[in-house]
Amino acid sequence: MFLEPYWMQHAEASAVVVSGWHRMSYRTTDGLFQSVELERCIRRLHAAVGNAVADDKQIVFATGSMQLINALVYALSPDSNSGSTASVVATTPYYPAYRTQIVLFDSREYRWAGNTSMWAKASGNSTTKEDVIEFVTSPNNPDAVLHQPVVGGSSAILDHAYFWPHFTHIPAPSNEDVMLFTTSKLSGHASSRFGWALIRDEKVAKRVNNYILQNTMGTSRDTQLRMLSVFKAILANLHGKEDIFAFGHDVMTAKWRKLGAVVSRSRRISLQNIPPQYCTYFDKIREPSPSLCVGQV
Repeated sequence: MFLEPYWMQHAEASAVVVSGWHRMSYRTTDGLFQSVELERCIRRLHAAVGNAVADDKQIVFATGSMQLINALVYALSPDSNSGSTASVVATTPYYPAYRTQIVLFDSREYRWAGNTSMWAKASGNSTTKEDVIEFVTSPNNPDAVLHQPVVGGSSAILDHAYFWPHFTHIPAPSNEDVMLFTTSKLSGHASSRFGWALIRDEKVAKRVNNYILQNTMGTSRDTQLRMLSVFKAILANLHGKEDIFAFGHDVMTAKWRKLGAVVSRSRRISLQNIPPQYCTYFDKIREPSPSLCVGQV
């Protein structure tokens, strides 16, 4: 909600009006489930921000990044006829849905194996392992560390929900095989339920797409239309006076300064020291402004 004032200032540019007869079909006029123009906007946004290499990746839309969590695990798991079961791991602290979705769906192709360090001790191999799927939250929540995969040889899912300039410095574009993003952290539009994955391997992307289609028959076209308007508004103001990332960074920095002033008066509580770092987007050394989300495991 910290970005709500920004969108109130850009109400007209981001507004969407849909007639009752418009976009009633599952598919677009091209017979697809995904807006080609929205895909172009996403690629342009990543290129302009410099946080991910998107041009050589497949883009798959979903109902928030939540739907993509299990979709990606399903797509990266061994075929059901192989007899193998993938171990899904994550480094603490991690988003609880990584574990709860795996447990809920209870598939034969994959199982929750816990923390990466615990898995390494149990397996006796901390360097490489086939049929391991590792969730990597980068930047991590709540310490803002840019993590890399721990388990060598694993299929890594880079959760880049917070890898945007209002939360963290951008040292270089991420170019991993599987990267996960969500508008709830980018623009604040959590209720629209829109997320996307950048996937290098076409076969993996097809499996994710199949999961989405079987699960929800694609992403809401109304949502795609709204996100197209929002992304166009963001792109039109990058590096200008109305830049959403400059706005968001200023708000988050002010919040952390207020929190720091309160905590500094305590003898029992302290804040983690995150040093300023160079950001390619702002082209300068910038103060940290991480998001802080409760409920991490």
